[in-house]
Amino acid sequence: MKLITAIIRESRLDQVREALIDAEIERITVSRVSGHGQQVVEEIYRGKRVVPDLIPKMRLDIAVNDGFVDVTCETIIKAARSADNQIGDGKIFITPLEECIRIRTGERGGLAI
Repeated sequence: MKLITAIIRESRLDQVREALIDAEIERITVSRVSGHGQQVVEEIYRGKRVVPDLIPKMRLDIAVNDGFVDVTCETIIKAARSADNQIGDGKIFITPLEECIRIRTGERGGLAI
């Protein structure tokens, strides 16, 4: 089992979510987050250029069995990538998931996902 964490642009959330549903990956958790990497966004505030410290993004957490890791990542990449290949499209992190327990039934492991 793996936990896939994707940080994407806010504007791409609907496309990514629909693509995941089309790929039969329907169980996701979405959170609003802020951060920065290489992307720099300048704004004009009261006539002055301002570079905010943190940029709003969306975080997707998806627990999958090992057989779904590549499908999930490729789906996110295709749906989240901007047409002009700009900095700031996001990142995907894949971490081992030691255990998963469904609270309602007590199922464990891959069955609980």
